[in-house]
Amino acid sequence: MNNPNSTIISLKDITVSYDGEQVLGGFCLDIHDGEFLTLLGPSGCGKTTVLRTIGGFIRPDAGDVFFNGGNITALPPHKREVNTIFQKYALFPHLNVYDNIAFGMRLKGKSEAEVKETVHQMLSMVNLSGYAHRGIGQLSGGQQQRVAMARALANEPKVLLLDEPLSALDLKLRKDMQVELKKIQQQTGITFVFVTHDQEEALSMSDRVVVMDGGDIQQIGTPTDIYNEPKNAFVADFIGESNILDGLMVRDFEVRFAGHKFRCLDEGFGSNTPVDVVIRPEDIDVVEPDSTHITGEVTNVTFKGVHYEIIVDVAGFKWMIQSTDYRAVGDRIGLSLTPDDIHVMSKSQYSGMFGDYSTFSDEMEEDIIATEEAQQEGGEDED
Repeated sequence: MNNPNSTIISLKDITVSYDGEQVLGGFCLDIHDGEFLTLLGPSGCGKTTVLRTIGGFIRPDAGDVFFNGGNITALPPHKREVNTIFQKYALFPHLNVYDNIAFGMRLKGKSEAEVKETVHQMLSMVNLSGYAHRGIGQLSGGQQQRVAMARALANEPKVLLLDEPLSALDLKLRKDMQVELKKIQQQTGITFVFVTHDQEEALSMSDRVVVMDGGDIQQIGTPTDIYNEPKNAFVADFIGESNILDGLMVRDFEVRFAGHKFRCLDEGFGSNTPVDVVIRPEDIDVVEPDSTHITGEVTNVTFKGVHYEIIVDVAGFKWMIQSTDYRAVGDRIGLSLTPDDIHVMSKSQYSGMFGDYSTFSDEMEEDIIATEEAQQEGGEDED
């Protein structure tokens, strides 16, 4: 039985460079036995490099990889108790489903009786019983993904590495596969290390999330911790929508921002300390405007099905609010907050880079103008 508190993989001071450019520098991470861990971050943040280092496809310039306490840094991929599922699945097109799943077991010299039993177990686990003799080309993207999963699990790895395996699937299938992956991980107890840039995937499947940027870990925690208690403006912006404002921590449990003082639940920042303040759009209540509330003018309203996404200009700073109450463009409204709605963070290198929704609006307006100008020029050329 897996011990969720024991470390199965440990990366110690890993440094990796490509063409003289450092991608990881002194990177450290412990992965627990039996957990679903997600490496989350934008393209180029180093998450796939971490995955490939664990898998043995990259030999770090410095540092060590440990597996159950043993140093495996120099061990080639095929000798590690680790299997990888890549974005493109890497299935053999000339083999049917059965033979794809059986391939690794046959390489290890397992008997055909063992192979047959395991293949059918795996097909049942990934809901593909009856597909054994189908050709790979006859399968949908989601079915191919599940065959790749079955093939990897048939080799009984201690750790399964998944490099954005859902990115090629359409939205509905991707959501279905998120549920399937989590269910399979819980059934098998195998440690899953999953790479994605999709924060919804990370939040819905993971036991822990490692948020990365620039080759560094910005925060590690449960999905709830990462969402509710982001460590800096990068994490707050990357995980969900956030209004991120300049604030002043007046004293413990009292913060000032947007021209008002508020009670909050935060402490330990000192007195009169500049801070970043995060307000999630869904935590803001729309009220009638008055002098006791932050007030602003609605500049944009988008219907999102379960709520309206409302952009409000407050003294030049554009807030996002998610509310079931409709407000029209041009309305003046008040913004009501409770202490629990306010999260205070220390200033960081990311302060001032995120959280104002006028940036998005301005970029969109520039794109629209540029498109219109290009169309006009194209029309003139045709004349």
